[in-house]
Amino acid sequence: MKKILIFIFSILINILPTSSFSKGLMDANYGREGPPPAGAFRLGYKELERAMKTEKKGKIKKAKIKFQKALEYFLEANSEDPGNPDILNYLGLSSAKLGLNENAEIYYLLGLELNKLHNGIKFNLAIFYHNENRNSDSIEILNSLKNCGCSEYEKLKILIK
Repeated sequence: MKKILIFIFSILINILPTSSFSKGLMDANYGREGPPPAGAFRLGYKELERAMKTEKKGKIKKAKIKFQKALEYFLEANSEDPGNPDILNYLGLSSAKLGLNENAEIYYLLGLELNKLHNGIKFNLAIFYHNENRNSDSIEILNSLKNCGCSEYEKLKILIK
């Protein structure tokens, strides 16, 4: 009896991968096995992280390529989910890193227009202004963060003053 069960089990194991049950699971993942592909926002965020690490190592050319790729992902994410302040923040950051300063400022300001309390956008915009020698604008943002009790205020205070 035990041998018969083992024989039947081994047949089932060989049949299951081609059965309609497993085919249905593969179809749900677009013909691929494993998890579904990541979205544009997540891919852009990961690429932005890689770009920042590469830039810190002093590999500026490689970092620029990664920032460009991140920008493309965030543009795609923005077309999928327009009006998302987080996407606009990262579009601004990627643009600033690529020297697309006019675009960067527009993305930051659009993000702030959608969410006036977004500390990440305020932080990045203040750094952007500081790097552009627009110190009065960066100090104005620093003052707007004064009572937030957030880490962005403390970091900016060190950078700007």
